[in-house]
Amino acid sequence: MEYKVIPFVASIDPKKGTPEHVAEQLDSLIKIYTSDGWKYIRLESVTTFVQPDNGCFGFGAKPGYTTTRQMVVFEK
Repeated sequence: MEYKVIPFVASIDPKKGTPEHVAEQLDSLIKIYTSDGWKYIRLESVTTFVQPDNGCFGFGAKPGYTTTRQMVVFEK
C-alpha cells in the first residue's frame, strides 16, 4: 500500500468567506487526487514546534512557537 500526504491550507476572503468556501477547497483537492487513483483517507492535524531564532548577537531574536497544520491523507 502506498500513501500520499498533502498539506491543506484553506484560503478565504475574511469579509465574504464562509465555511462552505473551505469545504469547496477541500472537496476540490480530494477530487484532484481521486481522479489520479488515490483514495481519500482523512484530514489529519499535525502539531509542530518551530525552534527559536536567536538572531545575530541577540538582535532580532524570535521565540519558538507551536503551530498546527492540516494534512490530507490518501492511499493507493
